[in-house]
Amino acid sequence: MRGGGLLVAGTTSDAGKSVVTAGICRWLVRRGLKVAPFKGQNMSLNSFVTREGAEIGRAQAMQARAARVEPTALMNPVLLKPGGDRSSQVVLMGKPVGELSARGYHGGRQKDLFEPVMACLEELRSTYDAVICEGAGSPAEINLRRTDIVNMGVARAARLPVVVVGDIDRGGVFAQFFGTTALLSPEDQALVAGYLVNKFRGDVSLLEPGLDMLHGLTGRRTLGVLPYAHGLGIDEEDGLRVSLRGAVRESVVAPPVGADVLRVAVCAVPLMSNFTDVDALAAEPGVVVRFVDRPEELADADLVVVPGTRGTVKALAWLRERGLADALARRAAEGRPVLGVCGGFQVLGERIEDEVESRAGVVDGLGLLPVRVRFGTGKILARPVGEALGERVEGYEIHHGVADVRGGEAFLDGCRVGSVWGTHWHGSLESDGFRRAFLREVAAVAGRRFVPAPDTSFDALREEQLDRLGDLIEEHADTDALLRLIEEGAPAGLPFVPPGAP
Repeated sequence: MRGGGLLVAGTTSDAGKSVVTAGICRWLVRRGLKVAPFKGQNMSLNSFVTREGAEIGRAQAMQARAARVEPTALMNPVLLKPGGDRSSQVVLMGKPVGELSARGYHGGRQKDLFEPVMACLEELRSTYDAVICEGAGSPAEINLRRTDIVNMGVARAARLPVVVVGDIDRGGVFAQFFGTTALLSPEDQALVAGYLVNKFRGDVSLLEPGLDMLHGLTGRRTLGVLPYAHGLGIDEEDGLRVSLRGAVRESVVAPPVGADVLRVAVCAVPLMSNFTDVDALAAEPGVVVRFVDRPEELADADLVVVPGTRGTVKALAWLRERGLADALARRAAEGRPVLGVCGGFQVLGERIEDEVESRAGVVDGLGLLPVRVRFGTGKILARPVGEALGERVEGYEIHHGVADVRGGEAFLDGCRVGSVWGTHWHGSLESDGFRRAFLREVAAVAGRRFVPAPDTSFDALREEQLDRLGDLIEEHADTDALLRLIEEGAPAGLPFVPPGAP
């Protein structure tokens, strides 16, 4: 087989498209197929830098890992990074090409991107046995169908069969499946080959009469009922669910190694980006991670993390308005640990000069680190490797701000003053030795008898979670039917469900 494909659509955002796509990729690669993920257009503040220096959505990087291939810009040719005020930065083939309002994007620019999106898909299909595409939102957004480059627009152009995923845990999944199909044109409906129920709790036999009725109404079978699975560790596109934190909280087999737990508070700044940085902390037995937006929530925290953001100046104003800036200053004065990552590092500095992102000009930072930041028009995209606390560290950089470090102790590309650390490096805490060394320092400063587990491997945990996704598909989906769709396309003669697209 060469060039097979499937598009995984959803009845809503967050129906489980990313999970199902990753699961299908892992299931196929375990069968010996060469497989790649693809999402024509992604909107997310959680992004990743490929080895060739291209920025793509973290969900597609995670899906590439599920497929056991190196992620590339071909897998996510268009990435939209919301920046507030109804505008987004448009990243094309891994590089920023400008800012556009939603009206400007859907009014014309999106149509211009259709050809490069399809060229990327065709290049992947010429190289891989199968390409598993992920849609965005719902394919039944009838107001956006004319300029669609990620759902039925891609399916129609590439003649891809479509499986629609619905989240039954939210309720109303039968109406969602029927309504999604009935709002598509006859040509689009001809590619919708079946449904997948996601997050089911209970006895499947009680669901089966409804599935039979849905088949009778639409002429399409449900190709699997995936059970609700706790703690699935995938990189979210957006939202505040930290994947591996959930796994640790729900686990009864990973108590603290030492006498104390370590409490980590993450400031939930506006336009927060790459909050997945704290996944590796949450994966450690005995580390409790929570997101906070009030100063009193920092009081019992052993470590406060100020994460990345697409709006550094906006985040700085938010910290001040909420009283969190004063709480951070008190922590620094008391010698209590604070870690700033990327935009969070920038706000901890003395001064920010921004004529690019916010166009606010010169703004005073929190003054906790001897750093001055100037925003440039070019975006720094890199995969640095270095050493800190005597351990090897790998990370990735995504930022417009250039830091002028004027003192302190060297820390990755940033600095440390007392118990305040700052760096532009995302992903550094995924380096196991460095993470353990950092947590030992935090525990010592915080006066906690916390001991990092000696054998936690974040890489192994990620592999375990991806295997669980593959297991969900293999054990609870009609894999023979999925394989036929990937190899042969949508079956002919699928019935039309009225009324169709208006």
